[in-house]
Amino acid sequence: MNDRVFLITGASTGIGAATARSAVEAGHRVALAARSLDRLEALAAELGGPERAIAVRCDVTEWEDQRALAERTLEAFGRIDVAFANAGFGAVRGFLNESPEHWRAMILTNVYGAALTARATIPALKESRGHLLFTGSVAGHVVVPGSIYATTKHAVGAMAEAARRDLHGTGVRVTLISPGNVDTPFFDNAPPIALRDEDVAAAVLYAVSQPDHVNVNEVLVRPTGQEI
Repeated sequence: MNDRVFLITGASTGIGAATARSAVEAGHRVALAARSLDRLEALAAELGGPERAIAVRCDVTEWEDQRALAERTLEAFGRIDVAFANAGFGAVRGFLNESPEHWRAMILTNVYGAALTARATIPALKESRGHLLFTGSVAGHVVVPGSIYATTKHAVGAMAEAARRDLHGTGVRVTLISPGNVDTPFFDNAPPIALRDEDVAAAVLYAVSQPDHVNVNEVLVRPTGQEI
């Protein structure tokens, strides 16, 4: 387990940053990816600098960025054991709210970006017999009125199962992490009942810490008291 390498997209804040901290605390190394390099560099320094953590600017909707992220991680650490396709953001509910441009950016980030992370890291994950994780949502299990965000998370859930079946026989495990409300910068105003970022990070570490013959395919975790 020690010194395995985690690649995390959407790592500058929220669930991604909390997962990076938990991974390093557990003895692993991390490759941190997001569009805001200044935050990433500060987090990488906090986590021990280049021997333990590297910061790579990456727009997950750009294939060349994703490919460069995987290559930079391999150059720095020689392997990728866990790839966490976590980058994503939401939108106001309602088909007449938000702009079409916002929808487009969200769909590309949440769905296409996750697919590109898988594509960029699967060759290395096959070498390490590693673990591919996606951030889904409780919203990916229910039909939420007017929610294009929920639509993207239904797609991510299908993607995780498609990846699991595609990778059958390779030794690569696949997990969908589906949290309920989380008190994270994802929301402008914190939900009244919510998980903390570190609660979701604990679910990630639980999934990847299982013995090789155990594949936790999904972790669905809600705060106590959340109805939906």
